[in-house]
Amino acid sequence: MEKMKLKLLYSDLKSDIDLIEKELEKALNSSSHLLNDASLHLLQAGGKRIRPVFVLLCAKFGQYNIERIKNIAVPLELIHMASLVHDDVIDNSDMRRGRHTVKAQWNNRVAMYTGDFIFARALQYVTAIDNSYAHQILAHTMVEICNGEVIQIEDKFRLDQNLKDYFRRIKRKTALLIESSCELGAVVGGVNDKNRRHLKRYGYFVGMSFQIVDDILDFTATDKELGKPAGSDLLQGNITLPILMLKDDPTIRPYIDQVVAGELSEEQRMDMLKLVRRSKAIKDAMNISNKYLQKALKEVEALPDHPMKKKLRDIALFMGKRKF
Repeated sequence: MEKMKLKLLYSDLKSDIDLIEKELEKALNSSSHLLNDASLHLLQAGGKRIRPVFVLLCAKFGQYNIERIKNIAVPLELIHMASLVHDDVIDNSDMRRGRHTVKAQWNNRVAMYTGDFIFARALQYVTAIDNSYAHQILAHTMVEICNGEVIQIEDKFRLDQNLKDYFRRIKRKTALLIESSCELGAVVGGVNDKNRRHLKRYGYFVGMSFQIVDDILDFTATDKELGKPAGSDLLQGNITLPILMLKDDPTIRPYIDQVVAGELSEEQRMDMLKLVRRSKAIKDAMNISNKYLQKALKEVEALPDHPMKKKLRDIALFMGKRKF
């Protein structure tokens, strides 16, 4: 339902999004049946395609040509997909969006090579863009995403981390790719520098808000809504904002210690979720997300009058207020 509501916000882009979807399928075609099956398994799991949508919306502020814009929209989604495959190996995740992960369906080795293949396809696709600045942005983004994946490994179950560590991690995990989607859409669309900077900052602020909401929903949504067990982030060792705020709470800390020890029972998981959901940390985390959201909306207001302004505003509000 939530995904359908989001699609309604950019329904007039449907033909271009359908084109992107077909291009993604074509990009994932390989001479290896195993790579084909693993890549298409991931593609068919669906997704909001938020990154391509931001590319298209931001390009609309310049000279919009879908045949040119697709050459940056497709690789950005491929980079996102590749990072998901790698994340599932790092986190030892068996489920994503209610389906088995590539790692669970095959094994870690297949998953890692599938992620590498998808990354490589992204690089191959972007060679069609004759703009050195666009290539610099994309290269920087990929390097930082990889740095972020390693930092995520280093930070697993590390309870002495602070808010700065968390914000730096989610920037690399999520915000940077959304920021790059907005900026690259503007660059390839030939948007002027002033508006390109507004769109870039909008993407960063929306991305930060989006990930904080994601981390909240990991505790507040149900297993069915998430397509995986609620509280999975903590179970996998990822210390997100709600837990950072609760790690010294005497009622929650024993559950966290059980998780770290690998001894949390199913009954204890459900008890922990109830406590987290009732805690002030959920509201406080949401307030931080809303601050980023308001900053994103200010960047939209600074843009010139354009039909896409309302769409950027509506999508930001949807992403910041979604329920799962």
